[in-house]
Amino acid sequence: MRLRMAARLLRGLLVAISATGLAVSAKAQDRPQDKKIKIGVVFDLTGPLAGGGSELNYVGTKIILDHFAKTGVEGYKIEAVYADAQSKPDIAINESVRLLEQEKVDMVLGFFSSAQCVPVAARVEQLKKFMWMTTCISSAVFNEKGYKYVFRPQASGDQFGMMTMDFIAQNAKEKFGKEPKDLRVAIIHEDGAYGVDVSKGNEAGAKKAGFNVVLKEGYSATAPDLSALVTKLKRAKPDVIFHTGYNPDITLLLRQAREQGLKFGALMGHGAGYGVYEKLKEGMGADATYIFNTDPISIWLANQKTMDSKLAPVIKMVGEEFDKIKPGVAIRSAHVGIGASNTYVFMADVLPRAIKKYGGVDPEALRKAALDTDIPEGGTMLGFGVKFYGEGTPMAGQNERSFPVVIQYLEDKSHVVWPKSQAQREAVLPLPKGTTYSNQ
Repeated sequence: MRLRMAARLLRGLLVAISATGLAVSAKAQDRPQDKKIKIGVVFDLTGPLAGGGSELNYVGTKIILDHFAKTGVEGYKIEAVYADAQSKPDIAINESVRLLEQEKVDMVLGFFSSAQCVPVAARVEQLKKFMWMTTCISSAVFNEKGYKYVFRPQASGDQFGMMTMDFIAQNAKEKFGKEPKDLRVAIIHEDGAYGVDVSKGNEAGAKKAGFNVVLKEGYSATAPDLSALVTKLKRAKPDVIFHTGYNPDITLLLRQAREQGLKFGALMGHGAGYGVYEKLKEGMGADATYIFNTDPISIWLANQKTMDSKLAPVIKMVGEEFDKIKPGVAIRSAHVGIGASNTYVFMADVLPRAIKKYGGVDPEALRKAALDTDIPEGGTMLGFGVKFYGEGTPMAGQNERSFPVVIQYLEDKSHVVWPKSQAQREAVLPLPKGTTYSNQ
């Protein structure tokens, strides 16, 4: 009898212990600190786009993700899974799908090339997954697409093209001594989604300014020879060349332009390869001086006096981490800050809201949180604000508050020269007499 009673007591005790253990285990599983978000990150780490700016965007993005991996977000652990798009749209699509379906990431983030963003966005939307684009600029990603789960805080390509045209229009009389209608301009571009989109902005800006467009032509970014294009430019005799390209096509074009004696008054670049000064100087030497580039402002050039005070230490941290990774770089490329800033917006603004207000990190929660974003000008490291066009609008998912700036490379430094509200110094226009490409 006593043995049976003891056995029953023992069984009861074991059941109680087991139940307690299960309860503790359940509580442990429910603890917020045991939850995580897996973020798939896609950039070009090999191929021509890597050196054209994609790898630098990856570095800036990774610095921010590594930072939040240490701190977590609202109790969620951050796990980044990286993929190399290899400078190929089909690889970008395949890697994005692999990350979402096999690696089971909760979202995809990054993307440098517009030629990749356009098809990847369509595929991700089809899968009803969440996509956050840090870098690519083509308006074709969103225009009349009606996407619900795709968002981009970055400025769009038509803004780049319009900005450079406005800059030259406002300086035509004072700097070139010509009325806009007498100014000869050439618009050349790589023929992918990125180049075509920026060139459309260039065309619209040229029409608005009344410029004389003497040449408009696209070319393949992988073309081995651009001498025929240089010959056309020589015949057209432009005062200003508006060029949208990656690299090494930029270096190839300008090397052949030097060899063939092409002369002009100014060269206006539009992001991508023009945003990587080290590559420009590597390929052109001293001729990289006086080139203009249009991009979101470098986070190290943005006016911190008009910026949210909490961003200054983040900018400092990004700079210090970048210097460890790439010591001795003359100019910290704007590409690093683009990746860092646009990733930070997601991690510091969108993700916490998705968790707190919408209960988690599923695509619907992330979508609603992104649509709620309302950051005023000065609220990001790039200086602009963030508010996304909503559903039912032609550019749903695009940031309506973003804008680029025009910078000029002088003495191994980059200086903001346009718009006037952001300018740090006056632009040197046209190219000084005696320089390689000067038509003076």
